[in-house]
Amino acid sequence: MKLHDLKPAPGSTKKRIRAGRGIAAGRGKTAGYGTKGQTSRSGGSIPAWFEGGQTPIHIRIPKLRGFTNISRVEVAVVNVGSIQEWIDAGRLKGAAPLTVNADVLTAAGLLKTRGKPLKVLGSGQLTAKVFVMADSYTASAKSKIEAAGGTAQVYETPVVPTAPVKGSPATPGKRAPRSKPAAKAEAQES
Repeated sequence: MKLHDLKPAPGSTKKRIRAGRGIAAGRGKTAGYGTKGQTSRSGGSIPAWFEGGQTPIHIRIPKLRGFTNISRVEVAVVNVGSIQEWIDAGRLKGAAPLTVNADVLTAAGLLKTRGKPLKVLGSGQLTAKVFVMADSYTASAKSKIEAAGGTAQVYETPVVPTAPVKGSPATPGKRAPRSKPAAKAEAQES
């Protein structure tokens, strides 16, 4: 085998189309661009969303109003009436006062959403004496728990002290700047 015997595998290469090289070449005259108009011109292209100057669909249709609150906190909720039903059904057991928190409710299979703050709502009646620990309560829920002889405890969130602003008088190791009249008086004395 010699160098001049080498050639590509059959079907691996295609002959390049030479547009605009006369009628005999098969792509002569308009070179596959059709007759006249914007798309036959050099640099002529129409965006996919362009509707010929007609008001486009993304402007014609009405938009959803309102906004998404980025400060919204998703919470897991439980009603005091539900707690009483679960105690009556025997799903929540323990010595009085019965402790109810997110872990106890999850272990009993009563709280489906884990990892969210627990909020106790006041719908229903509560007769059992319970010690409830949650992130927040409605006013009616708190009053019903306390009326039944129970306790409503809120989880305490640790307060992280913030560093004072640099250059403020409260920053340790820094002196407050002296006023100009006092500086002038010292200069005159010396």
